Amino acid sequence: MLLQVNNVSKSYAGAQSSICAVNNVSLQISKGEFVAVQGPSGCGKSTLLLIAGALLKPDSGVVLVDGQDPYALNPDTRAGFRARTIGFVFQQFHLVPYLSVLDNVLAPALAVPGNAAETRDRALQLIERFGLSDRSQHVPAKLSTGERQRAAMARALLNQPKLILADEPTGNLDHQNADALLGYLAEFAIGGGTVLLVTHDDRAVAHAKRVIHLQHGEVAEPIVS
Repeated sequence: MLLQVNNVSKSYAGAQSSICAVNNVSLQISKGEFVAVQGPSGCGKSTLLLIAGALLKPDSGVVLVDGQDPYALNPDTRAGFRARTIGFVFQQFHLVPYLSVLDNVLAPALAVPGNAAETRDRALQLIERFGLSDRSQHVPAKLSTGERQRAAMARALLNQPKLILADEPTGNLDHQNADALLGYLAEFAIGGGTVLLVTHDDRAVAHAKRVIHLQHGEVAEPIVS
């Protein structure tokens, strides 16, 4: 099992009382699976993704990524594990505005020691694969929306992760670019990678092996596509 989320809960402090974002959620996702998580706004989808990505420690429960509990690691070790094992793709892209496409794609390598020349070659290959070779020295403001998302996808793949977590990655894309991105994620899963996608986009269902519905921070009955 590549990703296990066991009885995880997370609450946030509210003005009058705590707000439960995720309540006793359990998921098991195998290597090579493409799983979509859907549900209304505020149901806990993004919180669940952050917990699964070792970015937000749950109040209770256990997360295992490739057999490792990232929250049992110290912060520096956890950051390195996260960089080696997980790629992230977000709706807002989160590209560094003053860095070129090439430097944005290379950014995850800062947390993973390795051969700099090989890493750069891999970044250039990804940039070419996503049709950005002529934009490699441009900053994000000079890119179209679709180009920014392709740069974010290249960045997510740089360290050859086992798991990609995607939070509403098609939310700012037109139909053509959204379909292309979902195709890239499906290709990653076909190649043996694992994808957990949080989305409102019904087109993602066509690519997912499984769709899990959240309601009020809890898992409803999953639907197999």
